[in-house]
Amino acid sequence: MHGSDRIAGINFVAALTKSGNELLGPEIKHIADMLSDDLAANIAATRAFLRACFEKQPSADEFETMLAFNAMIPARVRAGVVSRTPNPGDMLARLTLPVLVTHGSRDRLVLPAFGEFTAAAVPGAQLSVYEGIGHAPFFEDAPRFNRELAAFVRAANKA
Repeated sequence: MHGSDRIAGINFVAALTKSGNELLGPEIKHIADMLSDDLAANIAATRAFLRACFEKQPSADEFETMLAFNAMIPARVRAGVVSRTPNPGDMLARLTLPVLVTHGSRDRLVLPAFGEFTAAAVPGAQLSVYEGIGHAPFFEDAPRFNRELAAFVRAANKA
């Protein structure tokens, strides 16, 4: 939308790169109650959503921290994200910068097919699938994610 002159590259991580529900998983259902002003319903949905993010669950302390951070997001802000302008994904084919698509093979929120769609839509994109990982490859396999991202950033800065 604003051009890519000042962007060296993009890493799409379990990303929604177009509108439509056909590539969303069953656990996305929790979003509806995460938009609720009813605090109990919102918390229960946020808990379920966070659990669905991970194939390898975080520790109890990590989960509580994640829940607290998510609870800080007002329902109206989440509603704004959900109701944003529809995006047909047509911008992807016009990208001319390096793109890395990172996706977990066990993502139950944004299906792995979404990562495949994004990688196929962007000329020259690299797809990195994390076997046995859910919606949070940066958390579930942080060492690999950090290595790949660092290598991608170094290569993109040389381009």
